[in-house]
Amino acid sequence: MPSSPRAALCPAAAEARMPVPYPYPTPQTNPQSYPRPYLRPKGHSGRGLALSFTLPGDIRSAFIARTVVVAALEAHGLAPYVWPATHAVDELVAVTARMSPGKELYVSLRQRDDAVRLLVWDQHPHHAEPDLATLCETRRRRALWLLAAVVDDWGGEWGVSEASSPHAGIKSWVVLPR
Repeated sequence: MPSSPRAALCPAAAEARMPVPYPYPTPQTNPQSYPRPYLRPKGHSGRGLALSFTLPGDIRSAFIARTVVVAALEAHGLAPYVWPATHAVDELVAVTARMSPGKELYVSLRQRDDAVRLLVWDQHPHHAEPDLATLCETRRRRALWLLAAVVDDWGGEWGVSEASSPHAGIKSWVVLPR
């Protein structure tokens, strides 16, 4: 397997031609015109943290995901979760981006019932051939060894499963208890 950071983990995706990631946006001349994120302040009496966003299927998206997760957790008074959650989102986004290069990733971060839940959904296609499906799943789980160690150390749970119908793809999730 090539050691390039852009190499696909999925054997079927590796055979396909790698798409150009996403084009860089042209810089805006007025910084005031940039959209401003909305995060509820600490101490808000709402239902808790609920954040969802979509990222390009590129390994550089892991940095964006880490930054967003840190800002959201700190804004909601959940700073103790920053260390494990940033490691978890970093690993999940980097691996899913390599499983489905060039396809968008969906990230969801929720805080409910004294636990933080993180979900990363990718558009990885279903493999009809059983051997290829097994190889692909094995590579994904093996690539997530650091995630498994962090979640285990925190006393949480993690898993990977196919998305429920009518959606296609793979859902990777982490639950970090208090």
